[in-house]
Amino acid sequence: MDKRFCIFDMDGTLVDSMLYWRSLGRDYLAEQGITGPQADRVLELIRPMTMLQAAQLFQDAFHFPGPPQKIVDEMNAVMDGHYRSDVPLKPGVADYLKRLKARGGRLCVATATNEALSHTCLQRLGVDQLFEFVLSCENTGIGKDRPDIYFQAAQRLGAPPEEIAVFEDALYATRTAKQAGFYTVAVEEPCHSRRDRQELAALADEIITDWRTAL
Repeated sequence: MDKRFCIFDMDGTLVDSMLYWRSLGRDYLAEQGITGPQADRVLELIRPMTMLQAAQLFQDAFHFPGPPQKIVDEMNAVMDGHYRSDVPLKPGVADYLKRLKARGGRLCVATATNEALSHTCLQRLGVDQLFEFVLSCENTGIGKDRPDIYFQAAQRLGAPPEEIAVFEDALYATRTAKQAGFYTVAVEEPCHSRRDRQELAALADEIITDWRTAL
């Protein structure tokens, strides 16, 4: 990977948090007594959404008391505990980032996760200072099924999409970045389905299966 400008997803790309996120919505619905096919249908729909969009869908589908931000705050509180204590970096990530910085790389994070929570996690893990800024889909109000957050990051980096590498583990997000003209680097995430991983590898310009052997 020879790009100087880099946009990194966080969850599933830099940090091993997907097991927590995959269970978060299901656990939240189960606490409200919503399980089975009814829950499965809605959980599939929220995959590309921001947390606020997901909370709005929960409220619309199951008539939870609002406002949606209350649901977001409750779920963020659960993740806050994990980010402060036990979510780890993926092996090799810190060294990879430091090598990019050493050769003049300019790095940022674009994530669906709350910005403050992202900083909390990255600071604990000792890599927050390697990034120029963190952008959250919560601030744009638009998920990664649209390229808004990537274009916003590109504007702040001061580079066109073709000069920027976007690192993502999710198939839909990689597809969005690719279609928007960015150079895409797929990061293999075991939590995703085998079919998604295969399609991701075929779609992206590069694939990282292990950060320790990358770059």
